[in-house]
Amino acid sequence: MSQLSTSRDIAVTTLSNGIRVITEPMPSVRSVAAGIWIGCGSRAEKPSENGISHFIEHMLFKGTARRGAEDIAREVDALGGQLDAFTGRELVGYTTKVLGTHLPEAFDILADMLLHSRFAEEDIEKEKGVILEELKMEMDSPESLVHDLFVSNFWKRHPLGRPIIGNRRTILGFEREVLREFHSRFYVPANLTITAAGDLRHDEVAALAERYFGKLEAGGKTPRLTAPHPQAAITLKKKRSLQQVHLCLGAPCYPINHPLRYAAYTLNVVLGGGMSSRLFQNIRERQGLAYNIFSELQLYHDSGCLAVYAGTSPATVRPLLLGVLGEFRRLKNELLSCEELSHAKEHMKGSLLLSLEGTNSRMSNLARQWLNFGRFYSLDEIAAGIDEVTAEQVQQAAREFLQPDKLALTLLGRIDSVPVTRDDLAC
Repeated sequence: MSQLSTSRDIAVTTLSNGIRVITEPMPSVRSVAAGIWIGCGSRAEKPSENGISHFIEHMLFKGTARRGAEDIAREVDALGGQLDAFTGRELVGYTTKVLGTHLPEAFDILADMLLHSRFAEEDIEKEKGVILEELKMEMDSPESLVHDLFVSNFWKRHPLGRPIIGNRRTILGFEREVLREFHSRFYVPANLTITAAGDLRHDEVAALAERYFGKLEAGGKTPRLTAPHPQAAITLKKKRSLQQVHLCLGAPCYPINHPLRYAAYTLNVVLGGGMSSRLFQNIRERQGLAYNIFSELQLYHDSGCLAVYAGTSPATVRPLLLGVLGEFRRLKNELLSCEELSHAKEHMKGSLLLSLEGTNSRMSNLARQWLNFGRFYSLDEIAAGIDEVTAEQVQQAAREFLQPDKLALTLLGRIDSVPVTRDDLAC
């Protein structure tokens, strides 16, 4: 069995206002990745604010008192660097990657964007059009649309069920003062974490953080989050313009910091986490019922979801659904073989090691570990957690969640001939 090595050289400095600065040097690389993380995403939004986190992410690229949008792009390009951002349901991140010698200049740009964005009226109106086009693009993608429909019904009447991008009504309703108020409410030291990995010295990164963020007033609001209650909804959405029926079938799962999270990861790998998974081999390779089929885990701090996605023709929806439910049944009734369990563990450890080879992924991992666990796990600790998973634990997770009365199903496409009831989800 392969072994992952070793401890990580992570350093943490807490500024006087509470902002954490976390770094990890990677001596073998010439680049450095730095990120500023906001510990709230779309689930911190009120219904009328749906999509505002994503909208603000866009606006921070539109110019500051010192730089216009073109200046930001030109300066980053002149450094040979990258500038990026994303909005999730529990996290917003702004990141840059440059040569180590260019970190001060890149950090200046990043900090300027976060602290001094103009939120100009004309930019807001133009960006509404851009984001509406992004929304249309997602609506035109059946895979994205079926996932959004599934999530909205699985987490019904909860912020986790709302689309990160928002909807047409909320997007058009965002005005300058609304955006600035949300920004001032959550872009505060209580919600800020700064991470960096690569060709760096910790004291230099901490000094940059102190220079740009040290004068912010301590405190601020952290989001008040209510726990979701998964709904076992069956949703059938007709869309006759599609050639396929797109399917999402899912169940609740453990939260991200649960002691049995590694068992859930193992279950996902075995079920549909790769080309050797049961779903890929049995549904695609042996039966030829789908081109694209996989399972995925979405774990949050207080809940989670294990979901299967597939696209197939209307005539083969029912055989495909029966095949997926059959794999659920096998996971509940039969223990994994030693070979299959070992294969899944090696897959997870190998994927982990490969994912942490780059500065971007290492920098992101620092933020996620701190915000999700309040500590940092070495590769040895993670490998040990994976190795400790037993076939009985995987079966326990399957039996706990893969129950017919807990399953949620969404079908999108030409579904006239494929009526589905709760009785059809027996497993």
